[in-house]
Amino acid sequence: MISPVMPLKHDVCAIADHFQIHGTVMAAEPYGSGHINDTYCLTVDLGGATVRYIVQRINHRVFKDPVALMENIHRVTAHLGRKTGGADATRRVLTLVPTRDGAPFYRDDEGNYWRVYIFIEKARTFDVVESPGQAYEAAKAFGRFQQRLADLPAPRLHETIPDFHHTPKRFAALEKAIAADTANRAQSAKAEIAFALKHRPMAGRLLDAGLPERVTHNDTKFNNVMLDDATGEGICVIDLDTVMPGLALYDFGDMVRTTTSPAPEDERDLSKVGMQLPMFEALARGYLASAGAFLTQAEKEHLVLAGKLITFEVGVRFLTDFLSGDTYFKIHRQNHNLDRCRTQFRLVESIEQQETAMDRFVKSL
Repeated sequence: MISPVMPLKHDVCAIADHFQIHGTVMAAEPYGSGHINDTYCLTVDLGGATVRYIVQRINHRVFKDPVALMENIHRVTAHLGRKTGGADATRRVLTLVPTRDGAPFYRDDEGNYWRVYIFIEKARTFDVVESPGQAYEAAKAFGRFQQRLADLPAPRLHETIPDFHHTPKRFAALEKAIAADTANRAQSAKAEIAFALKHRPMAGRLLDAGLPERVTHNDTKFNNVMLDDATGEGICVIDLDTVMPGLALYDFGDMVRTTTSPAPEDERDLSKVGMQLPMFEALARGYLASAGAFLTQAEKEHLVLAGKLITFEVGVRFLTDFLSGDTYFKIHRQNHNLDRCRTQFRLVESIEQQETAMDRFVKSL
């Protein structure tokens, strides 16, 4: 049995006791910087050896069907595990710890859904990229992730958030939020609303390009790939809640969004926000090094558009949530979602200013 520890927001020890975890809990504490789920790191003493686990409560208000979500993750991690193999496979693929009755998740008496992963040691994530080398490694890892899932057997994965990257529908939601103005905030976001409306014609361009459906991650923030402490290699893609059918370029676009600017996603000083061309070049090289063999020519030709469009889409989502009263993303200060929106829109402007050079580089590859 697992011994009790100091209470947190949730009784992590009691939850962990439903999984195939053995030993005595030494510590349980909040972990990571994610916006959606509640995540904890559990440290267990197993006869003198220390083992760590990640314990997560799935936000079922965001992910309406946690059972389908966990079925996706179970299938994807098992497929990747079979393709990876080797002694360090549990460092290169997220490994689910089953419940005591063999299920991939546990539902508690309050209706919360929980899962446990083996903690990936001697690797870490970065909220902000520090070098083109890191950008290259992250992009290579995400490309490899897509490549290894290209032959995932049927059936089709569940859509954990339907139309997650359907930019026209995201824009329609923004227009409804502007019209409703339920939180009386439209006046304070006049400039951002004007920017969004000006860029409305861009919303459908990626969906109209006739690109093939893939198995994609759909949330390829730079901090969703773990880099090895010793080598700097991108070893494991994490946060698989949005793995589902999508366009390969959704993933590349979000890499551009989260990796090319030196500023955090919620930076208030917009003079620090900008698309760094060397970072984009590193992303393109890394991604094509691992994914280029299975991408179509049309997919390659839309890489630059993907970066601009996904950045715009996420800015639209932050603006929509701000206008709606901050009901989706976790916030930590007043106007947090508006700050996030402004950062995205400034990055769109920076990409537009360098689009010709970006296109030229992709064609050179």
